[in-house]
Amino acid sequence: MIKCFQLNIVTAEKNIFSGLAQKLFVPGHLGELEILFNHAPLLTSLLPGPVLFINDFGVKDGIVIYGGMLEVQPKITTILANSALRSIHLDEEAALEAKKNCEADIIKSINKIDYNKARMELEIAIAQLRLIRQLRQK
Repeated sequence: MIKCFQLNIVTAEKNIFSGLAQKLFVPGHLGELEILFNHAPLLTSLLPGPVLFINDFGVKDGIVIYGGMLEVQPKITTILANSALRSIHLDEEAALEAKKNCEADIIKSINKIDYNKARMELEIAIAQLRLIRQLRQK
């Protein structure tokens, strides 16, 4: 039997996911982290990007986070996300359009504030597309 850990994904406003997971993949500052049952304790910040997990039934699911914190304890892992979007709410066509618009905004940005805003929105659109594609893979 595959061992699972409790996974909680929350924002300041609501509980996004709470359940058992076999594996968790999150976007860390130094690259993607893989969390398994009985992982060493860890506290780290997370980048905006896709969070992919495999639930206790072996089914892939995912969430796009807009940055946040990850706390890993031996039997429970918690993600406190700045904001999050469940995979069921993702729309590939809308994400592709947002990516295209953000790339255009970056090219025509006048100041650093406009550039940084467009850059963040581009990262989120790319994260949405990555998660959609990861969930399609077997």
